Amino acid sequence: MSLLSAFNRQCQGAPDNIAFVEGDRQLNYQQLIQQACQLSACLTNTKNPYRRVVIALDRGIDAAIAILAVLGAGACYIPLDIKNPANRLNYIINDAAPQCIIGKGHRPDWLETSALWLDIDQTAFVQSSTSWPAEVDAEALAAILYTSGSTGAPKGVALSHRALSNFAGWAACNFKISPCDRIASLAPFHFDLSIFDLFSSLSCGASVHFVPSGLTMSPSRLTAWLSEYCISVFYTVPSLLSFIALKGSLSTTPLPDLKTVLFAGEVFPTPQLKKLCALLPAVDFYNLYGPTETNVCCYWPVDRDRLQTDRPIPIGYPACGAVLKIDAEMGELQVQSANNLSGYWQQGELIAALSTDNYYHTGDKVSLNERGEYCYHGRLDRMLKCSGYRVEPAEIEAVLLQCPEVTGCAVIGITDSSSGQRPAAAVVLKPGAKLEAIVRPIKQKLPTYMQPCKFIVLDSLPYLSNGKTDYQTLHQQLEKN
Repeated sequence: MSLLSAFNRQCQGAPDNIAFVEGDRQLNYQQLIQQACQLSACLTNTKNPYRRVVIALDRGIDAAIAILAVLGAGACYIPLDIKNPANRLNYIINDAAPQCIIGKGHRPDWLETSALWLDIDQTAFVQSSTSWPAEVDAEALAAILYTSGSTGAPKGVALSHRALSNFAGWAACNFKISPCDRIASLAPFHFDLSIFDLFSSLSCGASVHFVPSGLTMSPSRLTAWLSEYCISVFYTVPSLLSFIALKGSLSTTPLPDLKTVLFAGEVFPTPQLKKLCALLPAVDFYNLYGPTETNVCCYWPVDRDRLQTDRPIPIGYPACGAVLKIDAEMGELQVQSANNLSGYWQQGELIAALSTDNYYHTGDKVSLNERGEYCYHGRLDRMLKCSGYRVEPAEIEAVLLQCPEVTGCAVIGITDSSSGQRPAAAVVLKPGAKLEAIVRPIKQKLPTYMQPCKFIVLDSLPYLSNGKTDYQTLHQQLEKN
């Protein structure tokens, strides 16, 4: 069972439908499959067919064609964030041990591997002599996504055709994706949100519109783009949606075609979500939860009537057929799902990552509320030990976000000579707000050992390329100041 089976059916049944749009360039399904087949031929017309192929291309049509071509050849794709430093890129490539790297133009000087460099622009006239897509086992690896590596070395999450197909099919069905939909694609391909953009969308005959990268720093221009391209479905991270709610000019830029907004990757502060829901009253919002290792294992259809400024939203109910359980002692969420990873890819080998009964231990602390919904309480590995007390940074962040002056925040632990660790906070304030206005109320709401020993005010929180908070950079800033 190939991940591309449903996409292939769309190509045969509706070849003239638009598949990809990037600026002035667009491809229909017939053109897309033709170009993917041509590139696949370069990977299969060899004595030793490639098993793992690195994609060294920016997010967009070319990179998407490369991904489809690799999967169509029966190989596994490994997308890079080519804006990363050379040493990190070479680490990932050496760890993945690919046979081929697909890029654009000449082989770059920074590349250290002996793997074949394949210029995507030089593959247009290659003809395939094999059927497409190649027949693959459901458990064959489809992708290796290297996690952000905010601490330590990057780790390759190995995902099978079974895992990606299960999520893509669930999302397409659950969110009623159709050929009429226009999907806004902003997630980089090394981030698991892109699995929806590519495979849920293409399996249903929808068109995928790549968001210009420069728009993320200009929310009003992004809103205008969503309106101009009649986007109906958008899957992104809460930090960007919060930015849109604050400065996206939604009161003057209607989005009549937008019907569904999905968000994942981090906690969405309830005040910002309430504001966005009020600005987009006809849009259905969904909170999707899950680490890369499980993709989505929980989801919550946002209930506007239950949004309370001082309470975080639930992560909701099991998704994608997942079976969930909570460790009684630590409160850790454990996930058994067809979405689950096959293992971690390390130094050219697949390392087991699941328990003997096939559960993935997320490292996230959760509980069940009175409605039977799962609620997220932060990372167990972010837990601080302050003066002998266990302190969860997410709890302090929730209190900070109750302050009307605060639009964003992150809490980490910094070294303290007397107590080992103390919480420290980075905050983003509304224009004109003063730090003094929040410090006293915070101290009144938190016990002494949970009160941040240091605050810094930032224009915006630092983020990794996948849109998640960059805690390593924050740690450096808070330790330095």
